[in-house]
Amino acid sequence: MKIKGAIFDMDGTLVNSMIFWDVLWELIGNAYRDGRPFRPEKEVEEQMRTMTTMEVCRVLHEKYGMGESPEEIYGVYGDALVDFYKNKVEPKAGVPEFLEYLSAQGVPMCVASGTSSDLVEIALERCGIRKYFGRIFSCVDIGAGKDEPDIYLAALEHLGTPKDETWVFEDAYIAIHTATGLGLHTVGIYDAQNFGQDKIEREATVYVGNGETLMKLVK
Repeated sequence: MKIKGAIFDMDGTLVNSMIFWDVLWELIGNAYRDGRPFRPEKEVEEQMRTMTTMEVCRVLHEKYGMGESPEEIYGVYGDALVDFYKNKVEPKAGVPEFLEYLSAQGVPMCVASGTSSDLVEIALERCGIRKYFGRIFSCVDIGAGKDEPDIYLAALEHLGTPKDETWVFEDAYIAIHTATGLGLHTVGIYDAQNFGQDKIEREATVYVGNGETLMKLVK
């Protein structure tokens, strides 16, 4: 692959954090359903995984009637998320080695995440990979999710690299679809917790499947 610039998602791509969704639903069940199990419908959860934290809280409040307000749920959700990113999250296999490889080649890199930038900073620092990224872009700051091209356009402008030599690394289908629509090359990354692996494999320029790591891209 000819690569002059790289845009990385964080959750499920750089760090093994998608397991937090299971933690979250248990937390929500305990907090708002007297310990009874809770999980949204598959299609709703799939949409939630492309949303900001506050948008998720708004869905939980408005669709499922939880909490006095989205802000109240955010307090419960946010505290657990900070603890997870600060003390528990780990990089995905092969990620540190691949980032070091790109860095040694002089490839500029940035992060484009649906997670708020302060939490991205915490997670990347814990995993020891913050040093590889010049900028962090968050959908929270951009004001649009990854079903819109805004975050990728901002990242591309920052990198200043040719579109046809800039690669986007993602584990979510909607993100792959958006980046592909912009004419960017994409690397789809398998995550056991994520939906739509068959669609990701079909649409991504390159697919990193189950049991593989990003180091498969190093020739």
